[in-house]
Formats: sequence, structure tokens, C-alpha cells
Amino acid sequence: MKDPVVEQLQRDVLAIATEDGRLPGTEPHARARQYLVDRLTEIGCVPFRGDAYELPYQGRGPCADQSFVNVIGVCPGDPEQRHLHDPLLIAAHYDSVIAAPCADDNAAAIAIALRVAERLIATPTHRDVLIALFDAEEPPHYHGETMGSMRFYEDQRDGVEFHAALVMDLVGHDVAAPVPIPGASMLVPSIPRLLFVMGSESHPALPDVVRHATDHADKLAVVTALNRYVGDVSDHFAFRINEVPFLFLSCGRWQHYHKPSDTPDKLNYHKMARIAGFLEHLTRGLDEVTTGRAREHDTTAFDIAMFKHALGRIGTPIAMKAAGLDTFETREDFDKIAARLMAGGLY
Repeated sequence: MKDPVVEQLQRDVLAIATEDGRLPGTEPHARARQYLVDRLTEIGCVPFRGDAYELPYQGRGPCADQSFVNVIGVCPGDPEQRHLHDPLLIAAHYDSVIAAPCADDNAAAIAIALRVAERLIATPTHRDVLIALFDAEEPPHYHGETMGSMRFYEDQRDGVEFHAALVMDLVGHDVAAPVPIPGASMLVPSIPRLLFVMGSESHPALPDVVRHATDHADKLAVVTALNRYVGDVSDHFAFRINEVPFLFLSCGRWQHYHKPSDTPDKLNYHKMARIAGFLEHLTRGLDEVTTGRAREHDTTAFDIAMFKHALGRIGTPIAMKAAGLDTFETREDFDKIAARLMAGGLY
């Protein structure tokens, strides 16, 4: 029997991950943006500002003659409570780095965000949830004045403060064994199912929310880690530097990253459906807790427990051996494992 969720994820990816790509300012980029507007309308979201989902902005510096457009919809919260709470934000960028499908980067995340929007319209949270589909995340705009998430936070949010930001990038593929140990993927079947969640250290309320969502994550292996291990590699940058509690979801980089070979047929749509379910649980969990400004805290015990749970009794010793560890109990131990995984090409 066909899974309707998987089928819709495929349709959304195929609609925007075309051979021409989504380079800002091009016709395929505008075509993809119109599809996103149509889908937000179909789902039942409302515009964040005025009567349009599209929030245009003008480039700066070397890109001063170029125009960009963020696409922002809102899943309205409970009518009696929504105005009492700061909104949550779910974000993914829709531009591409080259004129190619760029299905994992980042059409997969867009499709997942749209799926969660459908669920939040069907069963609203207490607070509003913004579905932010940002423009111009890729180079040469990355971390620059034309980066869509930066322009949204600084110019387009109309003074709104955010309860938390949930950002996705590279969430459509199976993870390959990041350590060169023969048969690692066969010995540790959870490796392809890995999902990395960075940022739990940005607020003390986040670990329990992530842990609870993981308890309901069907066939996902969730590893939490410090954001500094990968750095501000996507749109969570704009929220972290502005002290908004955040979580960044990713499956890491893979062999097709920023290449024409990043095509829709290589994605794992069943894994994407599971990530959508996990993201929905994160959203609903965050809806129930108090945050405020970001407050960094120690997540060492939490991160180690999550790692051991995800990799299991076979995978954990393999990772420890690769990092040259006899024990796995401290942040320094985790730093060494993270460094080894990064050296293996995970990011």
C-alpha cells in the first residue's frame, strides 16, 4: 500500500528540485517560489504580514541590483491563546547553490516543513508557528547581508520575538558510515537512520523536549551534539547570534553535496516522513515549555546518553575505537568522537 505522506513529500520535492535549479533571480527560482506560495495557500496557512506570503528585499553591496524573496506562512495557534505566546519558527532555505536539482539541499527540508504545516493546521498548537522558507542561504550570500534569514530577522519580522527556531538543512538522505571500518553499516544498522540535532545547549528546556520527541521517533537514530562541532552552517546562524533558542536538524553532508548528482531519486522519502513526525513532536513539545532568551548550559550527560542510545552497544565501541577512547564519559571524550566523525566527512 502506498504511503500518502511519502507520496506528497515526493511531489513537493519533484516540483521544486528541477534540472534548472533555484538560483536567486532566475525563472526556475521564481517558479519554485510560486509553487511554495500555492502549497502554503492549499495547506491553509496565512501570510505572516499583510495579504502575501512573499516578503521581497533588495540586495546590498555587490548584489545591490538583485532582488530576493523570503516566503513566510503562519500556522495559526489556538484563537484564545495564540496572542499570549511568542511564536515558534520552522525554517528551511529554498534556493540552490547551482543550476541543478539540489534535492537534498534543500528541497527535502522544504517538503518536510510543508508536511508539518499540514499537521499543525489540522491540529493547532497554542501559539502560532511560522513556516519560514528563506531565500539566499547559499554562497555568495551565506552569512552575508543578502542572506534571507538575516534579512528576515533584521528587517521583516516586525519586532516579533521567537519562542524558538527549528531549522533544517540536508535532511533527505541516508547517512553513510563516517568511520572507515569494514562492515560498519552492517554491524550498526542504525547508521543510515541517523539524524543529528544541534543546539540543545542553547536553552535548558530543550533536552527534555528532544528526548521526548525521540521517544516517539519511529526508526530514527537521533544524535544530539553541540552546534560548535559543525558551526553555523545554515539559517540557524541568524537566530543563534540573536539569542533565540534553536535546534538545527541535519543528516550531514554526503557525496552529492553541492553537486549536480543531488537528484530526487537518491532521497529516502520514508526517512523524511519519519523526520517530519519527529519535527512535529519537537514543535508540540516546545509549545508546552517556557524559554525566553537563549541560555547556554551543559549538555554533556544528555549528549553522551543520546549518542549511546542511537549507536547502540556495537556502534558506540566502534566510534570510541575510531576516536582512540577507552572511556566515553566527559565532554572531552565527546569532542574527540565528534572530531573523528567530522574527519570522516560527516560535515
